[in-house]
Amino acid sequence: MAEWWRGGVIYQVYPRSFQDSNGDGVGDLPGIIRRLDHIASLGVDCIWLSPITQSPQADMGYDVSDYREVDRLFGSLHDFDSLVAQAHARGIKVIMDQVVSHTSDLHPWFEESRLNRTNAKADWYVWADPLKDGSPPNNWPAVFGGRAWEWNPTRGQYYLHNFLASQPDLNFHNQDVQQAVLDVMRFWLERGIDGFRLDTVNYYFHDKKLRSNPPNKLQEHLPYAVNPYDMQEHKFSKSQPENLDFLRRVRKLLNEYPGTTSVGEVGDSHKSVQLMAEYTSGGDTLHMCYGFDFLGPDFTAAHFRTRIEQFFKAGPDGWPCWSFSNHDVPRHLTRWAPHSQSLSNLGRQTAALLLSLKGSVCLYQGEELGLTETDLLFEELTDPRGIRFWPEDKGRDGCRTPIPWEAGEPPNGFTTGTPWLPIKAEQAALNVAAQNADGASMLAFYRQILVWRRAHPVLCDGDIAFYKTGEPVLAFRRLGDGETMLAVFNLSGEAREVAVTGLPNGTEPEPISQSAVLARKSLALGPNGYAFFALPADAPAVKVSYKP
Repeated sequence: MAEWWRGGVIYQVYPRSFQDSNGDGVGDLPGIIRRLDHIASLGVDCIWLSPITQSPQADMGYDVSDYREVDRLFGSLHDFDSLVAQAHARGIKVIMDQVVSHTSDLHPWFEESRLNRTNAKADWYVWADPLKDGSPPNNWPAVFGGRAWEWNPTRGQYYLHNFLASQPDLNFHNQDVQQAVLDVMRFWLERGIDGFRLDTVNYYFHDKKLRSNPPNKLQEHLPYAVNPYDMQEHKFSKSQPENLDFLRRVRKLLNEYPGTTSVGEVGDSHKSVQLMAEYTSGGDTLHMCYGFDFLGPDFTAAHFRTRIEQFFKAGPDGWPCWSFSNHDVPRHLTRWAPHSQSLSNLGRQTAALLLSLKGSVCLYQGEELGLTETDLLFEELTDPRGIRFWPEDKGRDGCRTPIPWEAGEPPNGFTTGTPWLPIKAEQAALNVAAQNADGASMLAFYRQILVWRRAHPVLCDGDIAFYKTGEPVLAFRRLGDGETMLAVFNLSGEAREVAVTGLPNGTEPEPISQSAVLARKSLALGPNGYAFFALPADAPAVKVSYKP
């Protein structure tokens, strides 16, 4: 069976904000079903569903209280089955979030574990005695602020929580926990799911000795961090070597269900690319991984080039899944706006770049509309991170606001009620209905470039080789059996002249190129311009150079 995921395009649906079907202001599974034709029109391969399982929603579903039940906020198991069936009927795969590094404190496993030190699940979570002065066993911080340890008076111990105190960490050193997690995955595989996105996949194991983390050397010369979590190198609290053996168990399970896949989220600023390669190499661990290297503020040729080269050097047979936006970070058009004079040009350029890198691709809902980050007031926030660190860190709500489907006043066809997060004028102006009627819209461009990408298989599975160009020019070749694709990007808001020699006579930029004019040995690229050249595999070597 062909590996559909290798070079595939995954479309992330954040269910709360996609489409509401019952007027409660929160998106749901029937709403997603209603909008499946929109997703299908893009030409993507797969949908990734952010959490839909039962949860008190303290962290918007990333705190699971029942792994085998759909939260009533989103619908029912019947709705889930219908969504999968109707997506499959359109040729679209469906993967779902599995949030198994931690649970909700309302999960029955934790409710039993917290009772005493002798119950059947006493060791299913990470418990530790206090130090003699009553303080936690080490210096580990929580991602959402404060210590990663919460006191439980019933057991007279602390429990570990890498995120909220209501999200206790499972103890993966316990084989029973591993088996319970695998059983949960099997439950969904039996229902027809095509795989999983594994949340915080490098957080599963902790150091058994509970050693304290060292300081973050990259932070020590700065006056302070907005979040103290960034002031440590998380050497012992996550990214432990034992993780690999468990990931092999996950892959073995998935191998029982041909055609299924896995994509792991790696959150580790010190060795993200290294772990991505490690977790996907050898053919017996995860199929794909993504990190946060391209989800931050860096927008330079050197950054893109070095991260991709580092990945394939560390794991030549590993496979990345690249993305520029998701539900955890500000939308990339807002992050990278300083590098452009036109968000329209930037949106097209970043789509072209993402869809031409070696690896699989994840698009976040609304990306195809050119949505920017929503500017919210403090009283409009729901995200616990944003509420805690406001205003220096406004949290994740700004990238999670609902999709504007129709023109006019909010809620723009998303709901008949009051949306859980507001739709503001800047986002409403980019609604789907208006863009569907405009052949020159961002939405039309995404449809065009995804069709174009499919017409050039080298972009899905070919090798990649970079030119050593000066900033702000990024240039590389994609190399396949029957075709070579040359790509050149001007990552700035000013025009640039790039030297290009060796192109066969009569070669012209591909139609999907933007603001690109080839004249003899010079390629003129306008602001955020880019050019693709499709060449036969046996074409002479092409040289690309740029000096600032």
